[in-house]
Amino acid sequence: CAPLVTEPPQKHRDSENALFGMGNPLLDISAVVDKDFLDKYGLKPNDQILAEDKHKAMFDEIAKKSKVEYHAGGSTQNSVKIAQWMIQTPHKVATFFGCIGTDHFGEILKQKAEEAHVDARYYQQTQEPTGTCAACITGDNRSLVANLAAANCYNKEKHLDLDGNWELVEKAKVYYIAGFFLTVSPESILKVAKHASENNKIFSLNLSAPFISQFFKEAMMKVMPYVDILFGNETEAATFAKEQGFEETDDIAEIARRAQSLPKVNKKRQRVVVFTQGKDDTVATIGFLSELVQERPLEECIRAGHYAANVIIRRAGCTFPEKPDFP
Repeated sequence: CAPLVTEPPQKHRDSENALFGMGNPLLDISAVVDKDFLDKYGLKPNDQILAEDKHKAMFDEIAKKSKVEYHAGGSTQNSVKIAQWMIQTPHKVATFFGCIGTDHFGEILKQKAEEAHVDARYYQQTQEPTGTCAACITGDNRSLVANLAAANCYNKEKHLDLDGNWELVEKAKVYYIAGFFLTVSPESILKVAKHASENNKIFSLNLSAPFISQFFKEAMMKVMPYVDILFGNETEAATFAKEQGFEETDDIAEIARRAQSLPKVNKKRQRVVVFTQGKDDTVATIGFLSELVQERPLEECIRAGHYAANVIIRRAGCTFPEKPDFP
């Protein structure tokens, strides 16, 4: 693979904070479990849910497993972290906003963001501890249970609206937010989405999980007119289609076409819909972002997505080698 071409310093400065992400920063706690463990807490082998009261004890139990691993997580934070890894230099191409607690887990997240060269600007509060996500692994399957805790406390007025923070939003060229954040601060998403649309910049949204399309449909559809790129996997796409009342169709390509033709405010950009199939689906969106920020053609974005997915799916948690081998 040819070495990355060094760009002139000015170009580097221009691309700092070019990618903006906002979401739920979580510390991933992953361990291999058995079917009895899943049954005990009413979990499906492959799913993503928010923790309920019945899951509280599970976090303690999984933390006591012999081979437990901790990784910085949360869908959007992982996405911008991998995009930064794919880009390599300059550092801090990616900005991330989210809420954490003033605790040990919060300090770990700060340290991990710094190691990944992501410009993480956390809103810290004392009411709730830093959020966690239990990854219960059985074979090739993983069941994710998120306890948002502090992540749920993100406050638009106390963070996004502050001049120093909003300047970073204005500096960005590409925006990526996972649908998960619709459960926390839809008003923050809307403010960022409108800014992107009014300035002809790229705003992308991930459907994230079937329950978002089902139970946060109203918030999602307020944002949809501003969405330039919509990401999702086949299960999320099918649920989205059902909730939107698309006529009987389980054809992913047809669902994508209908999602593409939903009302859109910025007519200068046609909506792009990226629906992935297969277990490496989530990661594919991330490599895609790394090329998008560098204004590469759509085909290159997709190729980068497949590359990133291929590397990361083979590793524990959202981790990666020191450098990508992507030409």
